[in-house]
Amino acid sequence: MTRRQQNQSYANSDGRMWDMMILLLALSSSSFSEDKLNMCMDAKHHKKVPGPEGQLYLQCAPWRDNACCTANTSTEAHEDNSYLYNFNWNHCGAMSDECKKHFIQDTCFYECSPHLGPWIQEVDQSWRKERIFNVPLCKEDCHEWWEDCKNEFTCKSNWHTGWDWSSGINKCPADRKCRKWTEVYPTPKYMCEQIWSNSYLYTTYSKTSGRCMQLWFSGLNPNKKVAEYYINSAQQDQSFAFIMLVFLAFVQVVV
Repeated sequence: MTRRQQNQSYANSDGRMWDMMILLLALSSSSFSEDKLNMCMDAKHHKKVPGPEGQLYLQCAPWRDNACCTANTSTEAHEDNSYLYNFNWNHCGAMSDECKKHFIQDTCFYECSPHLGPWIQEVDQSWRKERIFNVPLCKEDCHEWWEDCKNEFTCKSNWHTGWDWSSGINKCPADRKCRKWTEVYPTPKYMCEQIWSNSYLYTTYSKTSGRCMQLWFSGLNPNKKVAEYYINSAQQDQSFAFIMLVFLAFVQVVV
């Protein structure tokens, strides 16, 4: 075989290798998109797969076309001390309806959303195997939540852990006194990020940006497009890293 034929053979081989790499990358990216864009987390009350739920109750109703929650879950989300988690919103006195509506909406978002895939992480907890982490919330939702709750009282900044559950519902630990909301949560950012141990990430994005998830919406679920944006961003990063690895491997072979 002549040198020219050898070079041509190497070029053909390299071409086939690149074609195969691109195909594998495309297939893996497509699978990643499909899995992450429409899924339910493995948690206490979530369905296995999302789907229509025409009878979702009140504040959970916006998810009725495609939901990870059942009608029963949506009803219980509106109840004080419901069977969902036996969580007592009134641990420092009666919570106002104006404030409570945000926690109901937060519960609907957590239980019903099928587009949280990019932010789902595995956890080792007795009551769930997955959680959400750093979901980027629109600034309007954080600010309105904090504004409507600023006159409430609470004894803890992280409501996920550290409660006294000896009575079957959460109570303030003996060493924690009830304090004004604005003392525990001085800013909307601090509240949104701390209250559920960084489940949410405060952002300066508005609802029209397409870069943040909305707790409150009506009509077509806008969060699907937001999830698509973050999935595509992750894929681009993944693709770049993959191509760089292949390139470095190719250079080593040639050298």
